[in-house]
Amino acid sequence: MEITIIGAGLAGCEAAWQAAKEGFDVKLYEMKPLRFSPAHESENLAELVCSNSLRGAGMNNAVGCLKEELRRIGSLFIEAADATAVPAGGALAVDREEFSDYISRKIAEHPQIELIREEISELPTEGNIILSSGPLTSDALSAELAKLTGSEHLYFYDAIAPIIEADSIDYEIAWRASRYDKGGADYLNCPLNKEEYEAFVQALLDADKVAGREFEKLIHFEGCMPIEEMAARGPQTLSFGPMKPVGLDDPRTGRWPHAVIQLRQDNKHASLFNMVGFQTRLTYPEQQRIFRTIPGLQNAKFARLGSMHRNTFVNAPNCLTKTLQLKAAPHISLAGQMSGVEGYVESAACGLLAGIFTAYRLRGEPEPLPPKETALGALLTHLSEAEADNFQPMNVNYGLFPPLELKRKMKRADRRLAMAARALKALPDWWQPIADKRAESER
Repeated sequence: MEITIIGAGLAGCEAAWQAAKEGFDVKLYEMKPLRFSPAHESENLAELVCSNSLRGAGMNNAVGCLKEELRRIGSLFIEAADATAVPAGGALAVDREEFSDYISRKIAEHPQIELIREEISELPTEGNIILSSGPLTSDALSAELAKLTGSEHLYFYDAIAPIIEADSIDYEIAWRASRYDKGGADYLNCPLNKEEYEAFVQALLDADKVAGREFEKLIHFEGCMPIEEMAARGPQTLSFGPMKPVGLDDPRTGRWPHAVIQLRQDNKHASLFNMVGFQTRLTYPEQQRIFRTIPGLQNAKFARLGSMHRNTFVNAPNCLTKTLQLKAAPHISLAGQMSGVEGYVESAACGLLAGIFTAYRLRGEPEPLPPKETALGALLTHLSEAEADNFQPMNVNYGLFPPLELKRKMKRADRRLAMAARALKALPDWWQPIADKRAESER
């Protein structure tokens, strides 16, 4: 039996590497150089297109924990990153060309991986397929995927609002309520008076914005309009839109504020809150500066900042199994950003899991799910258990991890380090049986 992988980006290469390590022959299809997406320039595999930074290296960030997990279990992605790292302070950054060269060479040299430079425009109806064609998947493949998932579950761009860590919100100012007390106290509400609102609108208008590439210049539908574009329509547009205060009595005054920003619970642990209607093209520094002027969010810690960019991804909770298979076509697994993760590291991690799961399934063995306490497990849990109605791609963050069982209150930094320690302690129980099985088959 062999495994077919479509797309040789970070996820596809990692999936191929892990499947080959499990003893399977792999056919890895890559459309470059026959055809390039609008974002890609190099013929090499695993091309980094937006940045050379793989984000924070320390355990105070969940991505640092995820990278350490990948390091400990033999990820090709992290092996290449460590081998091609460049100085970047507290981050892991790489020489992009050397990084891509390293992975391309490793893939080409592996005896069980056949790299085929050919574009796939139709999804195979049989076989063992991992689709990892990335956020700029071709129109033909996107149409094929839409047939399987239902077009209502396939998205072609992200309109992402920021997500805030719950323990960084000032609850002396923000209060729980729904408009007119309908449906329970489901939202956190941050009030603004007239002067605060006018200053906020002006800050949005004056802020630096990210200029999209040609392929990202989208017609924004009314429900996905960037917050700064709504502000540009008129000074009161936001107060009659996502910031309307009607039906929300501020308990400190007993009256409706001039405007309000609502935060919606984003995960079942209530550790993350989404800024409702705040999709934006503001630069990251501007988002942090301006959104921290909002009463109640002056000390906000952002698990994710807002963005709007071209992306193809599925509504994972509706479309995928816990082992990344399409529910409508179980012979096909998804890996990388199209499965609903965000970021280079997360895409590679998703590819690693897809490669391992597919190999175990083909041997007739139960797929080994990583513990939810690990970064790998937390990311997988997000894909399978997030609220489907509001699903968006997500970077790994500690808000996705199960809460600690604390006997005493801990500082935020200590709590994060404790989560990382718990993750790395749980990792060997999952990984060691996989590693032992590989070692035994190599004898």
